[in-house]
This record gives sequence, structure tokens and C-alpha cells, in this order.
Amino acid sequence: MSLLEIKELSHGFGDKQLYRNATLALNKGEKMGIVGHNGSGKSTLIKICTGSIIPDSGQIIRHPKVRLGYLDQYAMIDRNLTIRQFLNSAFKELFEIEERLLSLYEDFSDNPVQRKKMTLYQEYLETHNFYTIETEIERAANNLGLTAIGMNKKISEISGGQRAKVILAKLLLEKPDILLLDEPTNFLDKNHINWLTEYLAGIDQGFMIVSHDHEFLERISNCICDIENGEFRKYPGNFSDFLRLKDHHLEDYHRRYDEQQRYIRKTEEFIRRNIAGIKSKNAKGRRKQLNRLERLAPPVSSRKAPVFAFNTLTGTHEPLQVRKLSIGYTHPLLKNLEFKVKAGQKIAITGFNGIGKSTLLKTLIGELTPLSGHCLLSDKIAFNYYAQELVWADPELTPLETVSSAYPMMQEKEIRSHLARCGILKEHMQQPIRTLSGGEQTKVKLCLMTLSPSNFLIMDEPTNHLDLKAKESLKEAFSRFEGSIILVSHEESFYKDWVDRVIHIR
Repeated sequence: MSLLEIKELSHGFGDKQLYRNATLALNKGEKMGIVGHNGSGKSTLIKICTGSIIPDSGQIIRHPKVRLGYLDQYAMIDRNLTIRQFLNSAFKELFEIEERLLSLYEDFSDNPVQRKKMTLYQEYLETHNFYTIETEIERAANNLGLTAIGMNKKISEISGGQRAKVILAKLLLEKPDILLLDEPTNFLDKNHINWLTEYLAGIDQGFMIVSHDHEFLERISNCICDIENGEFRKYPGNFSDFLRLKDHHLEDYHRRYDEQQRYIRKTEEFIRRNIAGIKSKNAKGRRKQLNRLERLAPPVSSRKAPVFAFNTLTGTHEPLQVRKLSIGYTHPLLKNLEFKVKAGQKIAITGFNGIGKSTLLKTLIGELTPLSGHCLLSDKIAFNYYAQELVWADPELTPLETVSSAYPMMQEKEIRSHLARCGILKEHMQQPIRTLSGGEQTKVKLCLMTLSPSNFLIMDEPTNHLDLKAKESLKEAFSRFEGSIILVSHEESFYKDWVDRVIHIR
């Protein structure tokens, strides 16, 4: 039985066509991972399924009794609620029934109709496990690190990552029939990811999850949807099974693509030779056939991986000293920090989400003022800072215009070359940057950094939206960089081979 069915879906932004008559079904019991290169339309597919984006054409068919739950990290919620109050709202209907039951107890009269109503309310609460709600909430909150924050803390007082975890906890407590999650591990540390993995592997509900974390997909999925060349291709099994099956599919696709390219070249050559000769009529007929031909897109595997190269300024000075540093906003998140960064040293900073890692980086670069202590950044240092938020001064500008506004003396041809090297396709260079995927926007940000020579990189979760090829390229670039690096990351597999030191904040 199909819980969710997508029929003949077509959608695009401007000249960028994401899907062409694509079809997909999520059946009962299926746990689907959604993969594809940056910009293929993974997040857009999730939003189309929720109804927040209306496709150009096609149908989204959902069983009428199926409840759908979507992890929207940016949802508008009452910031005056405490974490506990917000999680309790996952059981709003049950709490309302309890209120009715208590009201009947207060106005109790020996009335058969009233007694029957009270019995029905009581049975409904027991059937829906109302009296274990507190235990369920505590379990989810504890396993996602929310109890450490404080269940009575207001939503307005917590970080963006903590807020996303609160929204995820509520969604899991609601137990919808279909879960739609877009990169849920981006704001979780290792322990929280392990718990979420075990939770998802153990539930009966179906789900569709976009993730670049292949180890996570390996452990939770029993089928994979690969978005490629405007199509959805569904593979049975986990991520390893998908890779093996896709290799066979790619071989076949390469063969068909190569055959079509040979046919196109041969036909174009015939048209060139005969369009003005005695076979002109025949040549014109072949040109019409060629114009009607549905051309296969170049195989994604043939696209070059991005190449990031950070220009290093020479310098042997110690870039940073941190002494008795306390950081935060109205009250300290972290106190009495002491560490140094030596010239050329590469450091990873880890710790659970919301502990203050991003706040630390913003304090180091002077964006935030220390509450006490000192962070001494050498005046001989030129640093580049990568903020994990995808925020633009003008999101309507294209990547070409964005780079041009930062480097007005640079010629358009040179800008195109830099963007292409960083993995931005030609057709995406002239789209408003807000319409690009998270991965593509990340590549534009990294492109801007490669154009600014420095000897100190300060990076806050730069891999969150990148596909595997882009991550590997970025890892190589960091390894080659001769200056110092501070990296905040939750992906140990990304940094463990090239950092000199790990600072774990707890």
C-alpha cells in the first residue's frame, strides 16, 4: 500500500529544471533515504511533499488517513513557551480530553450520561498511553540533550541548534505516519545521532530523509531514492546496496548517453554537408528529427568535482592566544577558556550542539565582545571566517553578481572560471542565490573565501550542505592550506585525518 505517491512530477526554478515527469512512491514499511548531488532538488522534493512548494505539474497523492510530520527548523513557534510546554503540545488533544474529564469530576452528579462520558474519556486516555506521556517526553528530551539545557528554559533563550532539536523532539513524540526530515543530523552531535539512528531503525512508521551522512543512511534506510538527471530512481536495500546497484545503472546510462552522442554528431555532420545540396530535403528532415530528440543529460559522475584552493599569505606569527576567556550573551556559556593556536596549526573544536562553539568563533573574530578575559588575535594575521548560516546581504543577486560586488575589478570571465572551479554549474551562475540549494550556496561562500588570501581559516560547520565529492575536495584544500585553521565540526570522518589537535568542549 502506498502511503505517499508522486506522479509525473515536473518542477524547476527559472531555466533550471529539477524534475521531468518523475514518479516515486513511499510504501508502507519503507524507510527511504533521499540522495543526489548538490542542487538536484532533494530539499525541494520534501517541501513539495509537505505542500509548502507547489510543483509546476504532477500529482502528490496521500492516503486520506495518513498523518504527515515535517521537520521545519525555521517554523514560527511561541518563543515564550518553555521547552517542556512546547513538547507537551505534541499531546494537545490528550491534555484537552483530560481537562474535560477533570471538569466532569468537579461537577460530578450521579447521571448515567455523564458517567458514560467520563468512562469513554478515561478509556481514550488509557488507550493512547496518556499516563506515560511524561516518561516519553523525558526520554526524548534526555536523548537529544534537552534536559541538560533545562526543560523550563524558554525557547527565546536557546540557540538555533537547540531550537531545531526541540522541534525534532516534538515531531518524534507526535508519531506521524510519515516523517519527512531534511538533514536532521546537521545540528546533532555523535551521541544524539546514535540515539536518533536507533529510534528511526526501530519505528514502524515510514519516512523520507534527506542526508549527506552516508553512515547514518546505511543504518536507517531500507530503500534509497536517487535524484539524478531530473528523475527519481528507487533502489531497494541500504546505502551500500544502493551504491552497488547504481554502478550497474550508471554503466547502462553511460552506454546509452554515448550512443546518443554518436548519433547526434553523425546526424549534425550529415546536415552540415547536405543542407545546401541535392539532399537538402533529407537534411532538413533529419534536422527536424534532431530537434525533436529528447536528449539525455550528461551523466552526473562525469561532472568534475569542485576544486577549492585557499590562497595562503606567508607568516610565522602565533595567530591566537586565549586567556581566561568567558563568552556568551547575557550570561556565560563557557568560562575561563585557555588555549593557543600556533602558526600552521589545525584544530577541530567539538562538543554538543548549543554549548557555545559558534559563539566562541564569533568572539574570536571580534563579532561578539568577551564577557571577561582576552582573545588576542595577532595584528599580523589575515583571517577568513565561514559562518554556518546561509545568509546573504542581497539574496536576489546571482552568484556572478555576488562575487562581482565583492571583487568589482574582476572580469566576468574570471569570475565564471572561479565559480566553475568551485562546482557552480553555468546555468546556476545567473540565478538568484536564494533559489540555489544549500550545497550550491555553500560553494559560492567558499569561492568568495578562495579569492581572499589569508593565513588563518575560522570555519563553522562548512560541510553541513555539501555532497561527498565536495567534502572530499574541501578536506584536500584544508590539508594543503599552509596557514592555521580552527574548524567547528560534528563530522569526525571529515577532520580526523588532517587536524593536529581536537578541543572537545563539554
